[in-house]
Amino acid sequence: MRRTRTRTALVAGAAALCLSITACGGDSEGGGSLSAPGPEALEDLDSTVQVEFWHSMDSTNGQVLNGLIDEFNAEHEGRIKVTGSFQGDYDTTLAQHRAAIQQGNTANIVQIYDLGTQFMIDSGQTVPAQSFVDKDGYDTGPIEDALLNYFTIDGELRSFPFNNSTPLMYINKDAFEEAGLDPEQPPKDLAGIREYAEALTVRGANGQVERYGFGAAVYGWFIEQFMARAAVPYCDSGNGREGRATEVLFDDPNVVELVEWWQGMIDDELAAPLGRGTDDAQAAFTAGRAAMTLESTGAMGGFLEQSGFEVGAGYFPLIHADDPAGSIIGGASLWINGAGHSDAETRASWEFVQFLLTPAAQSKWHAGTGYLSVNTEGYNGPEASERAAEYPQFSVAADQLANSETNINTAGCMMGVMSEARVAAEEAWEAALVTDATAADALSAGTDKVSRKIEEYNASVG
Repeated sequence: MRRTRTRTALVAGAAALCLSITACGGDSEGGGSLSAPGPEALEDLDSTVQVEFWHSMDSTNGQVLNGLIDEFNAEHEGRIKVTGSFQGDYDTTLAQHRAAIQQGNTANIVQIYDLGTQFMIDSGQTVPAQSFVDKDGYDTGPIEDALLNYFTIDGELRSFPFNNSTPLMYINKDAFEEAGLDPEQPPKDLAGIREYAEALTVRGANGQVERYGFGAAVYGWFIEQFMARAAVPYCDSGNGREGRATEVLFDDPNVVELVEWWQGMIDDELAAPLGRGTDDAQAAFTAGRAAMTLESTGAMGGFLEQSGFEVGAGYFPLIHADDPAGSIIGGASLWINGAGHSDAETRASWEFVQFLLTPAAQSKWHAGTGYLSVNTEGYNGPEASERAAEYPQFSVAADQLANSETNINTAGCMMGVMSEARVAAEEAWEAALVTDATAADALSAGTDKVSRKIEEYNASVG
């Protein structure tokens, strides 16, 4: 899945470059308002309102989502019917949606990953989430602050958070105890990880490493997370929230230090050289080849089921012990298309989104998938409470977000070529590890590469 995302990110990003209102359809073609209709839009209906929902949830996650769709449809039988349609992974769904815009045939609701936020705004197709909030006086108070922070641009909530996650540190608690380390106190920064890794790394009689102290993927999302926790913006113009971003900043000295640290860990055989594949990094952890790793909360269920040892979880680490911390989120949000759709369809779409955000629905969603409960009251639901009692590790992610400051840095970068930027950061990071390029030079070359793409994108949207 990780390799697929990397391979298709460039396709999705390239598709995003044709963004003028004329080229993409705009809100003037096919009718439809970009303001939220009131409940009267669903009065005196002659037939059931059909809502098409495009998403990227398959396997277990898709089954849980389909269960929620069925529950909503049963409650609104004869009035509203939602049909879910799996479109592929995140990049594919974004590309499919872009094509649908050009054809004037978008779904009523589309699930788009965090990196597509600026594209969705620029496409001019959706009713801003804030419009629904204002129209109904909808209370966003129970919604996780960190999630509202990410999807709020220029003071307006643009989409509704739904399947969201945050990365954590995972540890092999058995290995910790074997090494005389406290498994309830995972390391908190890079220096601590190295210290623990020295105790956790095991070599055989021939001197070869049998278990590395640390091992994680070279994944661009982690750079974004480290920067946010160090209070460093990922792109200029206030992380793209005070104006159009014109450059990325992942050549910051903090990131250079991170990459140099990573190289030193590999050179000293304290960290497994795992490359960019998250599947490989997950397998190394569950097989016991790496005693500590970094991964999304979405990996926790698999870790608990597949590991032959007790799995622990801690906060995502800091570069320096005195960094201010803070977390950004991953995952996707829900966008309601207004262009080309009737008021009845748009209102029905909002009714469904409200249902998904209820504590009851979020309790089932969190317990069934491992994603965060967008509505914090969902953690008190029976399904979520039962899961927390069985697996207390799941509470770490919620605690990390609750303890995170909400500011421009933790809001994340808002930029139309964010998918390309993440790939470029990974490529630069990897180049510093496997070539003669220094970390500073590799990261600088990566930022220059992204600057050209930003310039093309910004020119395309005027």
